[in-house]
Order: sequence, then structure tokens, then C-alpha cells
Amino acid sequence: MARSGPTVARDGVSATSKASANGIAVNGAVGQRAVTGVVRPNRRTKLLTKSLQPGQIALIDHKDIDRVSGEELVRKGVRCVINAAESSTGEYPNVGPTLIVEAGVHLVDTPDRDLFELLKDGDQITVRGGEIILDDDVLARGVVQTEEIVADKYDNAKRQVGKALERFAENTMHHIRQESELLSGKLDFPELDTVFRDRDVLVVVRGVDHQRDLKALKTYIRDEKPLLVGVDGGADALVAEGHQPDMIVGDMDSAADSVLTCGAELIVHAYTDGRAPGRDRLDALDVPYKTVAAAGTSEDIAMLMAAEEGAELIVTVGSHFNLVEFLDKNRKGMASTFLTRVRIGEILIDAKGVSRLYRPRASNRAITGVLVAGMFSLVVVIFSSPSLNNFMDLLWLKLKVIFGIG
Repeated sequence: MARSGPTVARDGVSATSKASANGIAVNGAVGQRAVTGVVRPNRRTKLLTKSLQPGQIALIDHKDIDRVSGEELVRKGVRCVINAAESSTGEYPNVGPTLIVEAGVHLVDTPDRDLFELLKDGDQITVRGGEIILDDDVLARGVVQTEEIVADKYDNAKRQVGKALERFAENTMHHIRQESELLSGKLDFPELDTVFRDRDVLVVVRGVDHQRDLKALKTYIRDEKPLLVGVDGGADALVAEGHQPDMIVGDMDSAADSVLTCGAELIVHAYTDGRAPGRDRLDALDVPYKTVAAAGTSEDIAMLMAAEEGAELIVTVGSHFNLVEFLDKNRKGMASTFLTRVRIGEILIDAKGVSRLYRPRASNRAITGVLVAGMFSLVVVIFSSPSLNNFMDLLWLKLKVIFGIG
């Protein structure tokens, strides 16, 4: 029976073949794979992916793995993912598990055992089917997430998407009632060094296709020179593409130290009660920063700040622009992101729209090159043609007479 879930394997290579190529021992059925490697535990997937190495085993605690996390785990080349939560609860159709298993990565859910208490970073373990083994002891038995199981969960969740939409709508109404400052413009921003007035602003978030979209905007950034604002890990993406961020906004948990000390203006996103976990890290780095206490997400704060400070256009990279992406994040804060877009309105555009509509201008170097090539071609034609050569001699004599050149 054909499956309607998303597919990432387009090269004709089966998941089993990919697994063998990655060093995974495949014993019979997919569910009986035996994977041995170093385990790397972290309850926050986005922090774990920054340090993962190819061939390692990731231990996460991630209910309903979203698309971005799934892509990052696959890109890091992990051999196996152990999830201390349900990779798909069926509450909405999340694509993260599909991306993982179709890439040939062994995925095991162990929601009933707290493996973070039993395993240390660097332990050499074996995952045989759903068994988690350390020193010949079976620590836990989980459920292997095969392509068939993941596809069934995805299909069932699609049929339940109406309930997810109801929850999202209810949460949005809650934010409208409780956090009206997102719509009313009552947020208290500090005095900024960065000048947004009448400028294009590029806000980069670690999200869906953020690396690919940032590459596609290379000529736009070169020609229009927008202000570059990185939201936490989005600042790392800017630096990786050779750009200097003008501002970094967030709780500062996923940007590298070298990025935080690059000279960008730092804005720490604090809770409404004043708590700001990012302060401790920046104090340790001894870098200046300013604080904004507000509800919502850090990307909300970055966009609202740009709009309040008079930006002419806000272009987002890696942000969330359609309903599937809002649901795929599956967190309450996404309602505030929806409200932020309602408030900013017509000055907000997604990077994909810019890359499709923007027509790059020729650079000064390219124009100079064309002019030099044209002049060289003209000189060659003149000296290779006797008639043109005589004409240029006559023209030169007339110019000497006109300007009195001896």
C-alpha cells in the first residue's frame, strides 16, 4: 500500500543500503539492527547537534521531533537516535521522524525509561533492535520506529490535524488576551546602537532551509547591504556564510562564543519577570549587551524591534510562514509568532519570495571587466584593419589641429 508521508530518499538507495554504508550492522529485518557507538546525551536537541560527530549515537528527549531537528541529526551523520520521548505522538503530522528513518538512521523511542540517569556522555553502547545495552546489561527496551510505523503515525496524524488547529487557535486567543503588547506596540526596547530607520533588515533564524535560503540571498545581501540580525544559532549561519552580523538577539544558548564576541550588538531576550538566562554567559565572556523583557520568541523580538525602529523591509530566513511549519514547531510560543506577523504586516517577506523576485545588479567589478574587454576588442579591430587604422590616423590629426597640439 502506498504511503502518503513525506519522502527524503530520492537517489534510489534503500534505507538498509544507506545504513550499511554508514557502518550500521543490519541483521535481517530493519527492527533488528545492531548499532555500536559512542552515545552523546542532551535533552535539548539543538544544543546536542552542535557537538555531534559522524557515527555517534544521539540520546535526546524530544517529543514530536520537528523537521529542523530531524534534518540536523541526519546532516550530522549519526548512526542511531534514542529518544526518551515519543518521536510522534499523533497530535499533529510532524515530519522529523520520517526524515530520520528514511535517511537510514536507526530510531528507537524509550519514553518509559530515563536513560539520562543511566548513561554518561562518551559511553560505548550497543543498540540491538529496541534494546539499549551497556557492558552486556540491557538498560532499556524501546520501540523501533521503522519507515512503516512512522508513515502510519504520520497518516493518522493528518486525519487528526483539525484538533491541532483548534488547539493552536485557542492558544492564539490566549496570547491576544494575555499578551496584547505584541499587537499594541507597548514593548519597551532599549536605546540601540544599530540604526534600522529606512533600511532593509535580514533576520536569520535556525529553521527550515535556513542555510539554503541564506546562500540564495548572497547577491541580495551584496547589492542591498541589509542590516543582518541573527537570532541565536542564526548568527552562526550568517558567520558561516562569510557575513558579519550587525545584531544578535536571543537567549544566547546556541550561538558560538566566537560569534557572540564578533562585535555585533547583543540583545538578550528575558522573561517578563526579568529573568534572563543568557546574562550569565555574556557576563562570563565579558561582552556588553542590552536586555528586552517580553513574551513570545526571540525571533518575534527581533522582528518587532526592527519594525518599531523604522525598518523599510524585513526579510526572514528560516522563520515560520505557513501553518504546517507553525504546527511542526508544536510549542505554545508559536502563537505569539503568528501574532507578530499580523502586526508587522506588509513590510515582512520570506527569503524565498526575495530570491524568486529579486534580480541582481551587475557588480562594479563585472561592469569594469566588460568595459576593459570591449576596449581591448576595439583596439584589436582597429590595428588589424588598414582602413580603420587610416581613419584613426586622420582623426588624430584633426584633434591635434583643434587642440593645438604640436
